[in-house]
Amino acid sequence: MRRSTPLVLTGALLVLGLTCLLSLMVGARTVSPSTVVEALRAYDDSLTDHVVVHSRLLRTLAGIAVGGALAVAGAAMQGMTRNPLADPGILGINAGATTAVVLGVYLADASRVVELMGLALLGAALGTVAVYAVASLGREGATPVKLALTGAALTAGLGSVVNALVMIDDSSLDRLRFWQVGTLGARSLADISGVAALMAVGAVVILLTTGVLNALALGDDAAVGLGVKVGRARALLGTAVILLCGAAVALAGPIGFLGLVVPHAARLLLGGDYRRIVPLCLLGGPVLLLLADTAGRVIAPPAEVQVGVMTALVGVPVFIVLIRSRRQVGL
Repeated sequence: MRRSTPLVLTGALLVLGLTCLLSLMVGARTVSPSTVVEALRAYDDSLTDHVVVHSRLLRTLAGIAVGGALAVAGAAMQGMTRNPLADPGILGINAGATTAVVLGVYLADASRVVELMGLALLGAALGTVAVYAVASLGREGATPVKLALTGAALTAGLGSVVNALVMIDDSSLDRLRFWQVGTLGARSLADISGVAALMAVGAVVILLTTGVLNALALGDDAAVGLGVKVGRARALLGTAVILLCGAAVALAGPIGFLGLVVPHAARLLLGGDYRRIVPLCLLGGPVLLLLADTAGRVIAPPAEVQVGVMTALVGVPVFIVLIRSRRQVGL
């Protein structure tokens, strides 16, 4: 049964608001909703609870930015490749960005978010080109299965390189221990605003081309028949995906499953029209990421489980439930 799009988007917006409040309240020191409101309206750095809320505020903002970016990128990749398994983590984009960042830290001592962002964008672009070029070899071209297999192989190979580099250099291991598995902590407002502009450009491009995504999802011949210049459309959408994934990896490290699970959940709720799926992903991605991050703060006290680990733990059972409804999600 198709649900009303405005009703679903309104509900998702309310859930996102509640999730943000939960993210500000819950952690090693739990604070009340009234304290959160007071800290946001009249911050007093002499009050410990206010300091706690403000430190979590940066983490929440990072979660909103990264969650929205990865979910929208995943939806765009699934539409433009006609591949229900397309995800920045599975198709090698996150692996390319991660490898470039680790190489930059190991060889050039890169540390500023601007440096990491440049490296991540370069690595994401190279990973995308490599996967598409290898998958395109052969008479049948870049089929969904070949893209998934090539991306998985590249991800495994680059993952070994990253682990080797981190393990042979103690300073790199210290700096990248949490980033490597995905984390929302230890970022400043300047870091978040620095990558948010790129994420906004990528998201706007995809939001404005959802009609093109609908055409590409029908196949290249149908898209050409509808007047879409397929090569130009894929280049534009691919650039937007690289901006979103590169910026997200630079800010929070490689976080998997989000770009795979959220678009399928949106498709289950609203059908296969990307004009509805992409806006819902923009809201649903932050919800899932912030819930995973909040759960990671309380699941093993006093330590925290990083959000990249929690996303996989939450994402796997959710995805299994979704593929049980394979007809609705198109798998």
